Amino acid sequence: MRELTIGKNDAGQRLDRFLGKSLPLLPPALLQKYIRIKRVKCNGQRCQRDQRLREGDVLQLYINDEFFDQPREDNLFLTLFQPRLNILYEDENLLLLDKRPGLVVHADETEKVNTLINHVQAYLYQKREWNPRWENAFTPALCNRIDRNTGGIVMAAKNAETLRILNDKIRDREITKKYLCVVLGRMAPPEGRLRCFLLKDEGKKQVAVYHRPVPGGKSAETLYRTLETRGELSLVEAELLTGRTHQIRASFADAGHPLLGDGKYGRGEVNRRYGETRQALYSYYLRFDFPTGAGILEYLRGREFRAEHVPFAEKYFPGKR
Repeated sequence: MRELTIGKNDAGQRLDRFLGKSLPLLPPALLQKYIRIKRVKCNGQRCQRDQRLREGDVLQLYINDEFFDQPREDNLFLTLFQPRLNILYEDENLLLLDKRPGLVVHADETEKVNTLINHVQAYLYQKREWNPRWENAFTPALCNRIDRNTGGIVMAAKNAETLRILNDKIRDREITKKYLCVVLGRMAPPEGRLRCFLLKDEGKKQVAVYHRPVPGGKSAETLYRTLETRGELSLVEAELLTGRTHQIRASFADAGHPLLGDGKYGRGEVNRRYGETRQALYSYYLRFDFPTGAGILEYLRGREFRAEHVPFAEKYFPGKR
């Protein structure tokens, strides 16, 4: 419990508005709940959210200490009163999440609060599985990233051992990830492999494709399989053998079959005709292959998971999974 004494400059304010300014990390909905269930008292008595404070009033606040901190990038998850997660699987070690297109995974220059990792941390904090104030507390972390406008399965580690194991398995290619995408045209051959070198341009935030080694370029290899073609659109399954930035988007565009809706590598006139503003790309399938030992995650060996819905596939190729 903490106490706040109302000074001359704060007198006359409504209780809820004063607390909203004093505790910026406390979500407004949670503040109203705390007032309602008497975790906020004034001079030892129950109070109302709209009551006016007087100089000398003493507020008793039965609120977790972390809400008294100053806002920082690492505690903004506290402001999420209702974390929104589509959980495909959860156990004591990890979460498998189906990230919706449009949600950024980590904070960037355009979004600090509404990020996938913040929703994960808010979820685990509210379940009392994790608290940043615990001594030597591990911070829940994402094991893989997906672009803002790409949807699909993201792995989140609840403890340090899980994070270490999954990072090792990703590096050693012991986890299979497959994507669904809609590309323009018909792939020829319908099944095959795309090989190239990708050079990242940090300023433009995109990659250039080369068919020979170039300084700073990284090799990229993608397996693909056409599932169906309807008109000028093809539904293609892609498997990454390497994990490069924009690998699928840039590789298919270079092959003459850009993704529908792709604003960086696609065809604007086609995207506008279909009304698509996000690339039709979804990380829909995950399998834990684990040919070597997996420690505390051994029970996941051989298990596979699929996203329940891939909106663009259902839209353009109904009945196809």
